[in-house]
Amino acid sequence: MAELVEAERVVEGQGIEEEQELATSGEKIYVAPPWKLMWWRFRKHKMALISTWVLILLYLVAIFCEFVAPYDPDQAMIQFKQVPPTKIHIRDSEGQWHWPFVYQHIRSVDPETLRISYVEDTSIRHPIRLFVPGFAYKLVGLWPTNIHLFGLPPEAAEQQGVFLLGTDRLGRDMFARICYGARLSLSMGLASVFLSLIFGVVLGGISGYYGGRADVIIQRVIEFIRTIPTIPLYMTLSAAMPRDWPIERIYFGLTMILALVGWTWMARVVRGRFLAMREEDFVLAARLSGSSEIRIILRHMLPSFLSYIIAALTLNIPNMILWETGLSFIGLGLRPPAISWGVLLQEAMNLRSLVLAPWVLAPGVAVVVSVLAFNFMGDGLRDAADPYAH
Repeated sequence: MAELVEAERVVEGQGIEEEQELATSGEKIYVAPPWKLMWWRFRKHKMALISTWVLILLYLVAIFCEFVAPYDPDQAMIQFKQVPPTKIHIRDSEGQWHWPFVYQHIRSVDPETLRISYVEDTSIRHPIRLFVPGFAYKLVGLWPTNIHLFGLPPEAAEQQGVFLLGTDRLGRDMFARICYGARLSLSMGLASVFLSLIFGVVLGGISGYYGGRADVIIQRVIEFIRTIPTIPLYMTLSAAMPRDWPIERIYFGLTMILALVGWTWMARVVRGRFLAMREEDFVLAARLSGSSEIRIILRHMLPSFLSYIIAALTLNIPNMILWETGLSFIGLGLRPPAISWGVLLQEAMNLRSLVLAPWVLAPGVAVVVSVLAFNFMGDGLRDAADPYAH
């Protein structure tokens, strides 16, 4: 009997603690700023958190690609043509444990098919070192150095290489080229979405806030752009860029094309929100207090749905990355010697290279991973944008 009474007291104590915790958390929710509410809800979305860390890693690789890449992406190492992805070992053929290493590869050529094959020589080991010297570069374009994240000792560089994703038909390291390609592909996605945000917010805000003739003109322009099939429009505008333009000008031109075609969806969203809010009490109060129209728009109206804009932009970045990849893949976007994921995938158009070296499809895997990560993170942000939803 005493045990039952004690158990009831424990249950009652737990119930009181849970009620107090709910009351405390409720108070925190009611007084928390919107960004904190978004963060509390976002971190419950496990896939969104994982995807965020994946994207952070991808962008760090893109920023510090010279440091991460063990080889010059344009260096053609003829002695390492079409090398398959190098196997990293921590245990040798005799069962002994070692620091990560690679075996020496012996190259052979089939006299009939001319197919190149590589066999590991288990008698020669090359240890993988961290922070090894290599080709010279400027870290983030400022500090000259020649230190790379990993690689083989300098004395073993001519005999063997560490190619995480293999090499192409010219002997260029695919891992290094994908790291460099991430800089152009991922940055173009961000830049084009940022420009489309500016166009969409400005034009959509004018259309929704002022209405009248400005609204009619802007909406007719949006309808005209949206009635044109997207694929032919992108292809036509990209093909109009001269082929002798330098890489920087083509990059800017392609970014502007993606932004000028992609701003319409954001303008529609902003216009609808402004139409719904311009007669709200807080907007009327701001007008009566003497606030300028620019202040009302930027200080009061935009922040009220800024979380939705962030989520929508995050979901739109993958589209921009896919468009850049597709246009570069068919030769209408970035072109060699530029290195982007779309340019690298052009190698997969060569059937012979694809059969002999299927690892040339590795840039496609990078595109899929980045797009999925953006979509999962965008879903998490979209759910977190309404923190009071159940």
